[in-house]
Order: sequence, then structure tokens, then C-alpha cells
Amino acid sequence: MKKLLLIATGGTIACSEGTRGLAPSMSASDILSYASDSIGGCSIDAFQLFNIDSTNMQPEYWLDIMKMVRDRYDEYDGFIVTHGTDTMAYTSAALFYLIQNSEKPIVITGAQKPISYEKTDARKNLTDAICFAREGIGGVYLVFDGKVISGSRAEKLRTESYNAFESINYPFVAKINENKVIYNKKAQMQKKNRKTLFSSCMNTNVFLMKLVPGSNPQLLSKIANDYDGFIIESYGSGGIPFEGQRNFLQAIEKLTAMGKSVVITTQVTLEGSNLTIYEVGKRALESAVIPAYDMPIEAVVTKLMWALGQSRDQEKVRQLFLTPISNDIVGW
Repeated sequence: MKKLLLIATGGTIACSEGTRGLAPSMSASDILSYASDSIGGCSIDAFQLFNIDSTNMQPEYWLDIMKMVRDRYDEYDGFIVTHGTDTMAYTSAALFYLIQNSEKPIVITGAQKPISYEKTDARKNLTDAICFAREGIGGVYLVFDGKVISGSRAEKLRTESYNAFESINYPFVAKINENKVIYNKKAQMQKKNRKTLFSSCMNTNVFLMKLVPGSNPQLLSKIANDYDGFIIESYGSGGIPFEGQRNFLQAIEKLTAMGKSVVITTQVTLEGSNLTIYEVGKRALESAVIPAYDMPIEAVVTKLMWALGQSRDQEKVRQLFLTPISNDIVGW
């Protein structure tokens, strides 16, 4: 019989009506009680780590979740984290980098409607998460609306619909239908027989800038000393403007000369960036920037935080970021 641990962190799944709107209030045990019919074949303990709206989720809380899994790792066969949907993809990606090569499943789920509502997706999502955790497939995953998504590939694309999350630039791992897990042959599972690695270091001094026509590159110069890593969310394939008074290429060159790590990604959700196509991209590559390729923004942010937590050396950070981890970067 599998022994699982449910770690509750709050979110819509745990919400009830308050004087100022929905707010997390239900305990981990309360949430688990709604899945009593699906627990057959396993035993589940429930633990309340915190009870917050995921809008209030912080990197320090990611480390708390990681430590909970690490400290209980030998006691359980798998872990389920209930979480709010708004920052769930960030937490999923963060745990993906903080807990690498896990031999046990770490499954994150939540809901668009509170689990106590008559009409809700919460009970199905929780049941599906338990179902997949029982499978014993190692790694970090997000389970939502019957889809199993690799931890670094999830992104929330819809604010209200039950099918809120999609797997970005990578096939979903599996689908779940009536407690049956149907695996996608196109998705590669992580390699087995590798030592599980827990990391407790993240450098949160990362600045994300989304370019729009008219953005002022002087901003980067003004905050250069305040951050260790910069992410530029550019256009299309990932080019950087270099003409006229808004020469971002020059500003980025100053950052890399200071030893700062600069990642270039794209605002376009699907198909990723490719800096080798246009002049605006190739010029950027000459400035020691790090291309993000096909990674979703949540993975870009958390992987850079993780890499900077391991080293401040610019070349080492580049190497760590560009080394694929369980298919977080593919096709390049």
C-alpha cells in the first residue's frame, strides 16, 4: 500500500466566502475529506504548511515546501501539494529545480472553484492528483483538468475555465480519465537510478522586463546594481532593439560587462525563441546573453534564480541555465 503526504498551502481549493471575498480557510484534513472515495490502495496523511492566496506566494515559501518534502522523503512514497492557481506554475517550476531526479512523485494541484462548492473542479483535480501519485512515477508534475504536465512546462492560460493550464512547447505527460492514467508516448520520462538532489539555494535578485515599443533602456542602468540576473522578455524570436535613442543592446552589453547574467526570452507563448535567425537576435548573442529557447517564462525565472543560487560566476550561471534538466529545454 502506497503512503502519500498531502501538503496544503491554501489557494482557491481551500477557500470559503469571507467579508472581503474568497479567502483560504479550510484545513488540509478538510480538503482530504472530499477525496475519501478515491483513496483506495493508499494511505494519505495531511499537513497544513500554510494557508494563503497564491498571489501571496513567495520564493521563501517554495523553500519551505521543498524542505517539507526533503525532511519527509523517506517516510512517504509520494507527495501532493494543494496550491492556488495564480502562481502554481511558478511553484511547480521552482520545485522542479529545487528537487531534481526525484524517485518519487511530487504532484501539484488546485482548483478554479473551492472544493466545498457543489459545482467545482477541485474534487476531480484532487482525485486525479492522488491517482497519479499512486503510480509512483518520479519527478515534479502539475495535475489539472485531467492532464499531467511536467513541472517546468506548465503555464496558466485561462483565468476562469477549468482547463486553465497547458503544457508549453512540450507534450503533456499523461491524461487521467476515471482514475485511469493514459501515458503520452511522445513525452520522455526522466532517467531513473539517479540520486535525488535537494537544493536550498535560490537567488531572488532577478528582474524581469517586458519590452514594449517605447521602453526606456536607461531603466536597466539605474537598477544594474540592485539585481544579479536580468530577464528580457522580447518580441517574436527574441531580438533586441539597437537603433536610435532606445538602444537596449548597448544597455545589455553594459550589464554583461558588469558580470550580470542576462537571459533573453520571448513574449510569445508558443514555439520559443531563436536568436540565430535575425540580426537583432545575432547581435544580442554576441553580448554574452543567455537564450531561453523554448522554456515558458515561469521556468525561465525560477531556473535563473536557482542557477544564481549555485554560483555568481557569469559563465557558470550560463552553463547551469543551458544544461537541460528532465527535458526543460528541448529541440535546440
